[in-house]
Amino acid sequence: MKIAIIGTGNVGGALATKWSNAGNSIFLGVQDTSNFKGKALLNNPNTTALLVQEAVHAAEVVLLATPATAAIEVAKSLGDTSNKVIIDAMNVVAGRGPQGFDNTADAILANTASRDVVKCFNTTGFNNMENTDYQGTKADMFVAGDSAKGKEVAKQLSKDAGFAECYDVGGDDKFFLIEQFANFWINLAMFQGQGREIAFKLMRR
Repeated sequence: MKIAIIGTGNVGGALATKWSNAGNSIFLGVQDTSNFKGKALLNNPNTTALLVQEAVHAAEVVLLATPATAAIEVAKSLGDTSNKVIIDAMNVVAGRGPQGFDNTADAILANTASRDVVKCFNTTGFNNMENTDYQGTKADMFVAGDSAKGKEVAKQLSKDAGFAECYDVGGDDKFFLIEQFANFWINLAMFQGQGREIAFKLMRR
C-alpha cells in the first residue's frame, strides 16, 4: 500500500518502520523535508519525506499520529482526502483534545472530505508496535468506524505491523469507547505502575 504518515514521533515512527519493512510505500508528511523529527526513518526501505499535502496526494491511506489537540488543524492541512482511507491513531487524554469534540476521529470526519475514517493503532503504547511479541504470543489490535473499506485496510496494516488480530469494535459511535480503551491501557501502564510492557489479548474458550 501507499501510506502517508502525518506525525513522525513514537507511534508514527514505529508504524513507518514496520510497514516499510513489510513492503509498503511510506510517505512521511512533514512541514520541512530537510529537518523534521524522526529523520532517521528515511533509512527505512521504501520511505521518503514529502510536504504534507504531497504525501497525502501520493498515498491511498493516511495515518494521523499527531497530538490530539492538533487534530482539527492537521485534518484541515491534508488537502484533498477524497477516496483516501484515514486511520486515526490519536487519543484525547486528560481532556486535552480538539475543541468541541470528545474524540479525535469525529473531528477528522468534520474537517476532511474522506468518509473512510477509522480509529486504530491507538489502544496501546508505541513499544507494543515496535515489538508485538509476548513470549511467543502476539498482542491484538482493535479498530472502530463505519467504513468497511477503512477497516479492511486497518486490519491488513495491523498484520503488517505484527499484531495477531485486529478486532472490530463497532462503528463511528464507538470512537469514544475505543479512546477510553486506550486510556485504560495508559492508566494501567502509567498510573497503576504496571509499566509499558503490557498489552491486550482477546482470549477464547
